[in-house]
Amino acid sequence: MKEEIIDKITSVILFLVIMGIFAVIIVFSIIAIQEFSGGDEALAFVENSGNVTTVTSDEKTVEDDIEVPEIVENPISSIEKNNNNTNSDYSSVKVDKYFYNQLDEKSRIIYRAFESNKEQMKTGTYQIELGTSFSDILSQSDGQEKLGEYYQSAIEAYTYDNPEIFYLSPKKMFLNIETTTRAGNSTYNVYINSGNQANYLTEEFNSKQAIDQAFAQIEQVKNQIVQKKTGNTYEDIKMVHDYLVDTINYDSSLSKQNIYSIYGALVNRECVCEGYARAFKYLLDELNIPCVMVIGTGTNSQGETENHAWNYVQLNGNWYAVDTTWDDPVVIGGGSASEESRYKYFLVGREVIDQDHSPSGQFTENGKVFSYPNVTYESYSN
Repeated sequence: MKEEIIDKITSVILFLVIMGIFAVIIVFSIIAIQEFSGGDEALAFVENSGNVTTVTSDEKTVEDDIEVPEIVENPISSIEKNNNNTNSDYSSVKVDKYFYNQLDEKSRIIYRAFESNKEQMKTGTYQIELGTSFSDILSQSDGQEKLGEYYQSAIEAYTYDNPEIFYLSPKKMFLNIETTTRAGNSTYNVYINSGNQANYLTEEFNSKQAIDQAFAQIEQVKNQIVQKKTGNTYEDIKMVHDYLVDTINYDSSLSKQNIYSIYGALVNRECVCEGYARAFKYLLDELNIPCVMVIGTGTNSQGETENHAWNYVQLNGNWYAVDTTWDDPVVIGGGSASEESRYKYFLVGREVIDQDHSPSGQFTENGKVFSYPNVTYESYSN
């Protein structure tokens, strides 16, 4: 009798264990399904007029590729140090660009180092020397943290001031610190390289040859546009706006290469809002018309908010907003957008742009807060 009872208890326990295992498997299966099915974000649309809708869903902007770099102290010999570059004095490098002018002097040193070595950085392995400029900072207890902040502000400003730097991958850049101590006094030599990465270039443009070929293609398009300049600032802004709206297709898949760069916009003619905004600035820079790239959010007619990028441009002493992405609507069922939709966000003031655009001057979490030009309230009237 006792044995029968024990057998029954054992059977019940075994049954409960088996059921528990099945329950755990089911729970993990549900979690796994949710993980995989949650990867694709739904597209958001902004209705312009009638059956015209504008895609505005960009899942990221360039700031997602910018972060405080890894700092390597007293780099080991396995990380090869390129001694060909001995220059670390960039005081003679002259820069007058919008975001650069908002940096403190320490960040400006790093920015000028990038600017001075722009051509050499196309190799992806060229070492950028900063010398002992940061020894006073690194002698402090929080010196490395401060150096990282200076670097982050510099690379952010450099990236937004220079849309032609589409080939750098900030995530592959390392700050290296070499410490030398003599008689109790320490000096710190700082340089930037690719660390243990093969290079600090993007996957799409992974060699100087590939970058030079890309630039040749971009400049061919740029020259065709710039040679049409009239000298009338309004007409030239409109020319660039119309060219981008007429030639670019918005990539709603968010999966193709170069959709965030001027290469995607001008050569592939397919990009997202960041590509539009960078191309607009790149071309206006060539025409010597003041223009800045703006990042933030855009809210569509359904009340949905997404990351977005657009531009501010200066005309007759005033700043206006231009959103070439939202002026290039995707028309359901084909056809062309109306004139009203095509210029809805062309040279508009705060009375229009503030209704559904919210700029953010903080490009990365905990990063420096940059300021934008003060956009006039009223839209431009030609």
